Amino acid sequence: MLRRLLLTILAVLGLLVAAVAVNTLRQGSRQLDVPPAPPLVVDEAGAATRLAEAIRARTISSYDDAALNTDQFEQLHTMLQARYPKAHAVMQRELVGGLSLLYTWKGSDPKLQPILLMAHQDVVPVSPGTERDWVEQPFAGTVKDGFVWGRGAWDDKGNLIAQMETMELLASSGFQPKRTIHLAFGADEEVSGERGAKQIAALLKSRGERLDFVIDEGLLITEGIMPGLSKPAALIGIAEKGYLSVVLKVPATPGHSSMPPPKGESAIAMMSAALKRLDDKQLPGGIRGVAREMFETVAPEMSGFGRIALSNLWLFGPVVQKQLEAKASTNAMLRTTTALTMTSAGNKENVLPGRAEATVNFRLLPGDSASAVMGHVHDVAEATMPGGRYELSALPNASEASRVSPTQSASYQLINKTVREVFPGTLVAPGLMIGATDSRHFEAISDHIYRFSPVRAKPEDLARFHGTNERISAANLAELIRFYHRLVSQAAGAGA
Repeated sequence: MLRRLLLTILAVLGLLVAAVAVNTLRQGSRQLDVPPAPPLVVDEAGAATRLAEAIRARTISSYDDAALNTDQFEQLHTMLQARYPKAHAVMQRELVGGLSLLYTWKGSDPKLQPILLMAHQDVVPVSPGTERDWVEQPFAGTVKDGFVWGRGAWDDKGNLIAQMETMELLASSGFQPKRTIHLAFGADEEVSGERGAKQIAALLKSRGERLDFVIDEGLLITEGIMPGLSKPAALIGIAEKGYLSVVLKVPATPGHSSMPPPKGESAIAMMSAALKRLDDKQLPGGIRGVAREMFETVAPEMSGFGRIALSNLWLFGPVVQKQLEAKASTNAMLRTTTALTMTSAGNKENVLPGRAEATVNFRLLPGDSASAVMGHVHDVAEATMPGGRYELSALPNASEASRVSPTQSASYQLINKTVREVFPGTLVAPGLMIGATDSRHFEAISDHIYRFSPVRAKPEDLARFHGTNERISAANLAELIRFYHRLVSQAAGAGA
């Protein structure tokens, strides 16, 4: 009997191993097999110099003051007009919302839907006290050691200048687009895009336009960041997470600290219990949706156990999920995240506060809604403070998660193909943008919105994003120009 049981177990294990092996091997590569694009001559040094000049405009935006740094934005506008005369000769230029730019290069076939390339003019400020940590001053616009240094080199003036360089090259060559080309350069992306991208989208909608596709800043070409992948990986954002900040207020009876209320009844104690429960009861996660499609795409390109595990999520899913949840960057791909960001209570050490207040920020996974998250917060607050002894409200500028743009569409496949042509050997996979971009404002006029910056990034580069020593290599900037040139030529050219 025991021998038969052992044989049965071994047979089952053998079948399981065989099933895993067969399933792993039959997961063939999903990468497009295309030859490299013909070489395009780019003025690498000139482009780097022009990006450096753009960086010198301190285009820092503000939530509250739409006029902040107007002179700096106008300095950038003047620079663009002076450095790209041929592009400006073929494109109509419009100011929208005061400082944002909309360019239009009219196509010869009005029946074809336009394409939209996006970037933004504004940059985040430099964290006070860190100026001395920069190798080169953040707004000096320095070209040194093969890099363009400064705030905005990566986010997002690199894309903006690369797109303008592309238009100048195309205009100089006598290119005549069959499909209309739009460029949209918002002036307030870092502070929500309400005055810029949102108004540009409304303007195009009022004109009856529907866009074939939109490409905005987003995910990158990563090198050495994804374990088990030896080749660079270009992740194209097919969706982005939503944004919701919830304010929780807890009233209590103020009084002298010498006579505190019973245990757990002070405003701070009740708030602490609610926040602890919110942090403990994270919203459910899982390898599904965009994350699953990404892993299924990269799995055949991986080596070792990573390939086996990602090719057989039906078996190894719980193990893989646990590993992904252990890191902040990958955990964010799996769930709506909960971040406790602000708290306040009390103003004197010997006085019990009459109110405690906290703000909790959620980044919504596609499929989750702001109303459902508010319901979750209400349930948690009710469990710790029954009877409604609290107040809940949402801060303005909340946004739902975006729709998921299809990967089988002609526009995604064109971006995919262009990456493979311009960056030979680079793997391409869909991904989820965990931050917010201006592109979300265009959902009403396009079903195909993609978030991708052809910027090369290694693990040590990620801290430069919104951080110290932001830079982009001159060689990579030239690659950005080649990417946009190839994309626009194929999307809007004679074969469009």
